Amino acid sequence: MTWAQRYPKSVRPGLEEIGVFIQNPLWGKLRAHLEQTYGVLPVIEHSTCSGAPGWNVKYKKSGRSLCTLYPDEGAFMCLVSVGTKEAVEAELMMHTCTDYVQELFWRVKTYNGARWLMIRVADETVLRDVERLIALRMTKKK
Repeated sequence: MTWAQRYPKSVRPGLEEIGVFIQNPLWGKLRAHLEQTYGVLPVIEHSTCSGAPGWNVKYKKSGRSLCTLYPDEGAFMCLVSVGTKEAVEAELMMHTCTDYVQELFWRVKTYNGARWLMIRVADETVLRDVERLIALRMTKKK
């Protein structure tokens, strides 16, 4: 049963239910990192966008999006936007990222001045790349 079938718009999942569906410890690691590093709380929302319809988890701070997480079996997708403010730094750090993230970064075309990276987080090295890309978007809390 797919995520959208298990949790249609009328059935809002909780964070625990999302974690049970994903069944990957990286889910909890990224959530803990975001909440502890940036002092943000997750917001579960339903989206009807064609790219990834269904329930997702958004992290925002001061009106600025850090990332949006999309549940998947055994992993999850993380949408990170690399805007014009972060573009040069992101390009400079690409050579230290996994081949997967590098290929995705250079393949994605800019849209309204940003690259919208939909990254499948399935291993620790990709998780580290995601955390570093998010760090470009936000100053850590003191």
